[in-house]
Amino acid sequence: MERTIAFITLGCAKNDVDSNHMKDALRSAGWQLVDEAERARVIVVNTCAFIEAAAEESIEMILDAADTKRVRDGECALIVSGCLPSRYGEDLAEALPEIRHFLPVDSESSIIEMAERAFGELGDTRAAKHEGAGDEALELDRIDANPVFSYVKIADGCDRHCSYCTIPSIRGPYASLSADEIEEEVRAHVCEGAREIVLIAQDSGRWGRDLKPQSTLAELLERLATTFPSTWFRVMYLQPEGVSAALLEVMAAHPNICPYFDIPLQHCDPDVLRRMNRSGSPEVFHGLFADIKAALPDAAIRTTLIAGFPGETDEQFERLCDFLRDEPIDYVGVFPYSREEGTEAALLDDQIAEEVKIERANTLRTLADEVCASRLRRFLGRSAYVLMEGKEPDGVCFGRTMFQAPEVDGVTYGGSGQVGEVVELLLTDSLIYDMEGE
Repeated sequence: MERTIAFITLGCAKNDVDSNHMKDALRSAGWQLVDEAERARVIVVNTCAFIEAAAEESIEMILDAADTKRVRDGECALIVSGCLPSRYGEDLAEALPEIRHFLPVDSESSIIEMAERAFGELGDTRAAKHEGAGDEALELDRIDANPVFSYVKIADGCDRHCSYCTIPSIRGPYASLSADEIEEEVRAHVCEGAREIVLIAQDSGRWGRDLKPQSTLAELLERLATTFPSTWFRVMYLQPEGVSAALLEVMAAHPNICPYFDIPLQHCDPDVLRRMNRSGSPEVFHGLFADIKAALPDAAIRTTLIAGFPGETDEQFERLCDFLRDEPIDYVGVFPYSREEGTEAALLDDQIAEEVKIERANTLRTLADEVCASRLRRFLGRSAYVLMEGKEPDGVCFGRTMFQAPEVDGVTYGGSGQVGEVVELLLTDSLIYDMEGE
């Protein structure tokens, strides 16, 4: 039998990076990557379990894969990797006996050995709990993924211990990759055709502090932007404390660094932030945005906000709404608070009713669409460089400007050009987060 393997990747961009590293290792070991379930001898489901809803989605996907006829007949083996086995461990193995092997985050470097073991066990059929119709239409990772942009992880883990977050227990303490490792990976993606590199970590601004000798994100960006002057660089997941004067100076000095700030604030009220084991206030964040705009007047700002954190009063929620109205935020990810087992926040008094959390989150989303769409219209009538990503079925080209991050911020339609080409468009119209240009 051919050693064929397919991936299903769930969750955030950091999981995409982990899957790509496993795929590269498997290719080097002689495995053939496929994106058709009927051709795969092994399927890896790389899971997310950051919040309960993500864990439930991961389990649903695992059960869908386990229900396929080829898996039930022992012709294809399943491996579950990522956050789910890291968070739930042996409990997961007991709940899902039909899964061949589990591969936690800190063991993903063993993917070759695990895949070989699973492959060698084919034919050892196991009785499945779930009887299915044999539908093989799984949404597998494509092997001809868009090469226009690539995610590069600069660190893993987190030391912040926010009271609502499971990441430290899943991914462990913060650990920076070396600048040499990062540059090597960037070079590989650029050689494969990537025109934009998105640098990611749980806390990007902390990069380099744990290295010897110590370094900074500003120094890393200076090195990368200088070494690859034709490549766009974008930083995601930058905590407020990571926005330094040195970082702003480097970003302003290099036109290939996107003037884009993804800063997860989570809230603005000092008391709510304190219960989250975070810091800040409307005044502190106002000063942060003022510093950004002074250095980069056209910078785009994205944040994430949590609605309905334990003890959040009506007045504190209104303060959050007023903050969103007043500050120059262009994109907002809104999440109702999720009570996660094993976190400090799950034990707090004054848990808020689910319907109230959802109502507040919907109110914030509606407000964000209104105020952010209005702010983004400041770009209309200006020219912008657009990295072309593809064509719609009707032939209309689309791509992204520097103020549109991949997969989360909308796209820009119009113009012409090949995929991967950067073209200059005059922005003429907008529809909430999407733009049109000519």
